[in-house]
Amino acid sequence: MSKKVLVVGGVAGGASVAARVRRLDESAEVTMFEKGPNVSFSNCSLPYHLSGTIEDADDIVLMTPQQFKMQYNIDAEVNTEVIDADYKDQTVTIKDTITGETSTRDYDELVLSPGAVPILPESIKGIHNENVFTVRNVEDIKALAGYIENNNAENITVVGGGFIGLEVMENLVEGGKNVALVEAAHHVMATIDDDMAQILHKEIIDNDVNLVVDDGVSEISDTKVILASGKTIPTDVVVMAIGVRPDVSLAEKIGVKLGDTGAIAVNQGYQTNLPHIYAVGDAIEVTNMITRKKQRLDLAFPAQMEARAASDHMYGRHVTQRGVIGSQVIKLFKMNAASTGLTETQCLENGIDYDIAMIIPKDKVALMPNAKPLYFKLIFGVPSGEILGAQAVGESGVDKQVDVIATMISMHGHVEDLQNLELCYQPMFSTAKNAVNMAGLVATNLLNGEFKQVRMSEVRDLVESGAMIVDAREPKEYKDGHIKDAINIPLSEFRDRLDEIPHNVPVYVHCLSSQRSYNMVRALGNLGYTNIYNIVGSFLGLSEYEYYHDTVDDREPIIDGYRFDLM
Repeated sequence: MSKKVLVVGGVAGGASVAARVRRLDESAEVTMFEKGPNVSFSNCSLPYHLSGTIEDADDIVLMTPQQFKMQYNIDAEVNTEVIDADYKDQTVTIKDTITGETSTRDYDELVLSPGAVPILPESIKGIHNENVFTVRNVEDIKALAGYIENNNAENITVVGGGFIGLEVMENLVEGGKNVALVEAAHHVMATIDDDMAQILHKEIIDNDVNLVVDDGVSEISDTKVILASGKTIPTDVVVMAIGVRPDVSLAEKIGVKLGDTGAIAVNQGYQTNLPHIYAVGDAIEVTNMITRKKQRLDLAFPAQMEARAASDHMYGRHVTQRGVIGSQVIKLFKMNAASTGLTETQCLENGIDYDIAMIIPKDKVALMPNAKPLYFKLIFGVPSGEILGAQAVGESGVDKQVDVIATMISMHGHVEDLQNLELCYQPMFSTAKNAVNMAGLVATNLLNGEFKQVRMSEVRDLVESGAMIVDAREPKEYKDGHIKDAINIPLSEFRDRLDEIPHNVPVYVHCLSSQRSYNMVRALGNLGYTNIYNIVGSFLGLSEYEYYHDTVDDREPIIDGYRFDLM
């Protein structure tokens, strides 16, 4: 007798379950229920309709119900909501969302993949106004684009600086709109740290976006947004993108256990606490590979892998659930940003002893046209040297370096493993030592105590306290822009000027990207100096770090003349 498999939800997780079951069992009766009008659409592509990159929103739909039936013999029933289930009788109750009619279906295996729903805080006055939108499916993006066009909307406020908010913001700017981005946290993108996020802040305001951080929305009207600080932003349309919560309404109703995160709890085989009921995708909680703690992760690839594992388990195949690390990448105007593993914030939250190595090589050999800075940050455990995470920002394909680190984390690699990692090299693609190799070398030296460093976040306090800061660049570079009160002692001259470098106080050294300053720090250490520190990121990184708040907050700069390139 053929197995009847019912799937609640027809996007990434649900569609992947249905397809995998069909590959495992040609005789199975497979049915997907989707309460919206579309199955198998590309969520991540939705914002690109706003810029016209994807002209027709219907193209975001990857497969129609008819294609599912013809190609895979899978019944995809749209505009159909599963409103109840009885695990004892192994039946579900479904409702036609157009006619309201209900009926009952029986199953052998039931898979919940309802996804997540946007958060709309009731504390915000006007949150349900007709000019307030979310972006979660094809109908949402059609409604948003249609309202903008029909009302000739020019001023748009995006609330939330996560992936969806940033992508919506970018595409609205590309579509010629005046855009404000409001983020309640200190910086955009919680998946990277503040020092890396400041590079994106500069990129955002350089593209004429009104970026507001450390502030939230308190009220929305037809013509403006009022922030908690009292600031007012003229606004025709508001896009809410402050996050999502797992859609667990059906799960709770039928008795499925939720975890501490508020998402559906599953075991190794993605089974819930109820027999013959599985769950995958954005609605479940997963285990972080590094911290071993439960978390939520709203990403397409993990959902597809969960779907495969759940389907395999359903058919008695061996499955493993080794945890997630959250590898992600985003394009933001000219910049790209990628991350994997833990951030510094997460290390602190989990009581993990760690250190960082930050380097700024070029993304290709300097002689090559359009060589650009690559900001790369490696996070590693102390004293183990275990690789915990990485972040990269630049105009090149930063996903390459971060993917290498993601692989190493999955293999429980250590910083020493990165030093001799043989990676592809050609002058148009990389430097001879890849950024990953360089970060491994720096991290190993730090771990071994071969030199000391201070973060960019500490430099303002150092300047204001009158600390001795040495600029190891050449005089012309210093003249074009330098840290306030820094003393210019170039690497090419310092051996003849040792009398200017004291032994009895800390000395903080920088250059443009930390390479020359590192060599000076090591040399001074060999000459008997014990209070010498390399400034992480050096002048290039500090320029990026200070620029946004100097510009927006109108504070006194500690830099006289920023610099944003390696030329």
